[in-house]
Amino acid sequence: MNIDVVISQQDIEYFILILVRITSFVFLAPFFGMSNTPSQTKLGLSVFLSIILYSILPEMEIEYASLLEYSAIVIKEAAVGLLIGFSAYICSNIILFAGRMIDTDIGLAMASMFDPTTQQMSTITGSLYNNLIMLLMLISNMHVFLLSAIKDSFSLIHIGKLSINATMYDTMIGFLSNYFIIGFRIVLPIFVAILILNCALGIMTKIAPQIHMFSIGVQIKVIGGLIIIFLIAPLLPTVAGFIFRVMQEMVILVMKGMQ
Repeated sequence: MNIDVVISQQDIEYFILILVRITSFVFLAPFFGMSNTPSQTKLGLSVFLSIILYSILPEMEIEYASLLEYSAIVIKEAAVGLLIGFSAYICSNIILFAGRMIDTDIGLAMASMFDPTTQQMSTITGSLYNNLIMLLMLISNMHVFLLSAIKDSFSLIHIGKLSINATMYDTMIGFLSNYFIIGFRIVLPIFVAILILNCALGIMTKIAPQIHMFSIGVQIKVIGGLIIIFLIAPLLPTVAGFIFRVMQEMVILVMKGMQ
């Protein structure tokens, strides 16, 4: 029994456009686009997802008259994937920002390390919080949401129909203005505790000026900060849930801004 499979040039061109959007998303999205993940793995995942989406998505008519117009459509598809992936990535990056502020407060800012997942120098608390929050968000099906988002993007933003509207601009400006506020809300318990500790050290310096409080204070702040981090560890699932909700809102708003 022979089965003839006919693949036209239009089918190949349509599949390439799906692959471009998926690949640009996978290489930037959190968890999928981690820097320590081999590029071959990311590319293989992109091809696998593209094959699945190609088989389940209704075929859309692509209108172009020349190779230049087709190249413009390819660029648009890459932009769609990058914007969706970036909107999720920047939300997950909040925890690294919060970790840097924590280490600055407790005196561990100089104890930086190379984080292979982000390919950049990161503080100890930032790396710890980033890994824990990422695991907690995966438990909350963050990866399922991201895959559903990129799938739904083909229904909301048809291939070659990318159109950036004013909503996109307002979304980006609004998020960037709230970026520091969200990070500070995560750090607030430790910030308040270290502030109280600094006030206590200042009072002790006035009461007993013969004691060198600077050398003692650094050690007390580090020990106190680590104790506070341990005490607020049960709040991490709440933080992960909050960041996940922010990520969902951001991805949805960005997708609406490209309609």
